[in-house]
Amino acid sequence: MAYGAMLSLLNFALAAVALPSPQFEPLPGIPLTCPTPATITGYNNTRLPNPFLFNDGHPVISVEDWACRRAQISALIQGYEAGFLPPRPQIVEPSFTQNGTSGTLGVTAGFQNKTISFSSPITFPSGKAPSGGWPLLIVYDGLSIPVPDGIATLIFTNDALALQNDLTSRGQGLFFDLYGSDASASSMTAWVWGVSRIIDALELSPQANINLKKLAVTGCSRDGKGTLMAGAFETRIALTIPQESGSGGDTCWRLSKFEQDSGDDVQQATEIVQENVWFSPTFDQYVNDISVLPYDHHMLAAMVAPRALISFENTDVEWLSPLSAFGCMSAAHTVYEALGIPSNHGFVQAGNHSHCDFPESQNADLFAFFDKFLLNEDANTNVFTTNGVFNGTVWDPSYWINWKTPSLGIL
Repeated sequence: MAYGAMLSLLNFALAAVALPSPQFEPLPGIPLTCPTPATITGYNNTRLPNPFLFNDGHPVISVEDWACRRAQISALIQGYEAGFLPPRPQIVEPSFTQNGTSGTLGVTAGFQNKTISFSSPITFPSGKAPSGGWPLLIVYDGLSIPVPDGIATLIFTNDALALQNDLTSRGQGLFFDLYGSDASASSMTAWVWGVSRIIDALELSPQANINLKKLAVTGCSRDGKGTLMAGAFETRIALTIPQESGSGGDTCWRLSKFEQDSGDDVQQATEIVQENVWFSPTFDQYVNDISVLPYDHHMLAAMVAPRALISFENTDVEWLSPLSAFGCMSAAHTVYEALGIPSNHGFVQAGNHSHCDFPESQNADLFAFFDKFLLNEDANTNVFTTNGVFNGTVWDPSYWINWKTPSLGIL
């Protein structure tokens, strides 16, 4: 990687950690001496990597250490599978109109020699806005979960930023019009960039009356994968809700391979890179030996911490890798435990419903997270459940999570 690209990657990683997390105690800034390489030579581990070890093997022992470790994970995920996520460009100009409970947020972003524009519809609750403005749920493509009263919704047409029909979609969309069709970013990385520009535009549009400390993001299936990416990399999001994201989302590559090798019919890395452009073309060279990845998606989810995260999975759809989802989020949960905030991370896995249908039985768990993290209401968010339907494959936490969870301090 060229020096300039590496420097940009380092600057992004530092900025991603230093930004304040709405409504949560922010992670401390990290020293410039924190090394954030995009890849690690010679790494090999068939089990889930220990999130509490720095790249050089030294242990993470404090909240300050975790801030640096998070920056390392950010750089590694970009280096191996996501591609480079550019920072805020030189130009971000908003437009906003509203008629009753319907509004439209426009975004123009780019540079002096080239800009792109896109817009998103917003549906506002009726009545008078709270003193701090309306909480807002950013929705990838289309809403598939119930939303309690008092929360505005914005529909993000993520395909406009980066197309995702199949492999021929590579380099197509507004993001690539701006950064070039050969940009290393995956479609999901381009979508994160789009979400960040939406938030930038909201910051510049006080007339929209949105509470910028009460932002959430959600999406289902492929959009659930994108949702987790957005929550991990955009620290202004207070609540992340991926729904049935499956492989490439809240599952781990190693665990999905284990399921497939055990006879289950699940999506794993070797298949997903042949299906669509959700990952950088760089990822293709690693999918046949994922043990060389010095991270897995429990560490992607851990990047959301200390902010709130609840994911929903469906054991009726074997392709979604049910054991992998539960195991991966169990591993991610150790980071929330280490930071003293386990109730900021939830997981619900059940069956008896179609893909992306949200069963009414899960409303209470979902609404508890909305209540606590967007509506400032008391709620019990100690939610971490599965029906354990793993198609006969056995989850052995002592094998896959072979680290001791440290106490890093309470945020």
